[in-house]
Order: sequence, then structure tokens, then C-alpha cells
Amino acid sequence: MITIENLKKKQSKTCRLIGLDLGSKRIGVSICDEKQSIATPFKTINKTNTKELIVKLKELIGEYDIKGIIIGNPINMDGSLGSSAQSVNDVSNNIDKAIDVDVCLWDERLSTVGAFNLSSQLDVNVSKREKNIDQNAAAFILQGAIDYLNN
Repeated sequence: MITIENLKKKQSKTCRLIGLDLGSKRIGVSICDEKQSIATPFKTINKTNTKELIVKLKELIGEYDIKGIIIGNPINMDGSLGSSAQSVNDVSNNIDKAIDVDVCLWDERLSTVGAFNLSSQLDVNVSKREKNIDQNAAAFILQGAIDYLNN
């Protein structure tokens, strides 16, 4: 895996990235445009195992010409790393070893809350918000990362 700073130095400004919100039951996926200006919620994958996730990611990478993966890192509010951060780190390392694109962790603190609040401001009903929360959180994560990369 590489740091966001190294990704910024290494990546072209015209390539697509995907964002992942790795949950215990579902994985939110988002994708950005080639100019890395906007992240869009893409899909939610039901989590089975890491091997199956890697197969699905390879399909997306090939189909959409993805050059990097941004994975939300669930750091605790006080900056410490909990068990969920360790789990995400383990899965991220497995993805990094199996897939030949840059993989980077991005601090995801408040991404789910932010995605839920944003959808409520857009007047999306609660059942639809909850259904799409994982992919919306992935878009929130990816948008934060691409905003950083573009500054």
C-alpha cells in the first residue's frame, strides 16, 4: 500500500479511482470521473470473503480502467486504531497484494454520518438512505481523497 501523499505524486490527474467502504456485512463502492472531480456512489457488494471481493474488484478495474483504490480507514475519533481498523488494514493488504493498482487508505472518520446527513439534506427518504448508505459512504470517502489529491 502507498500513502495518499505518494499516490498524489505518482498518479496521473486523468485517471479513474474507486473508493471502498469496507463494512462487516456490506462493502460500499464508489467511482470517480477521469478528471477526478466528483465521486459517485456506484454499488454495494454483500461481503462474503476477501477472495470474492478481489475477483469483483478486478472486474471493475478492467471494465472502468481504474488506476487506484481508496479504502476508508476507520480510525477512532481520538485517532487510535481499533479492531475495525485492523480488519480493514488486513483486507487492504490482501487487496494490495492481489491487484496491480495503487491501494491507499484514507481516514474515513464520520463518512457514514456525513453520507447519511447529506442524503437527508437532499430529502431522500430514510429507507432509501439506509439502503444506499454504504455506497454513499464510499463516495464520501473517495470525494475527500480526490479533493486532497487535487489541492
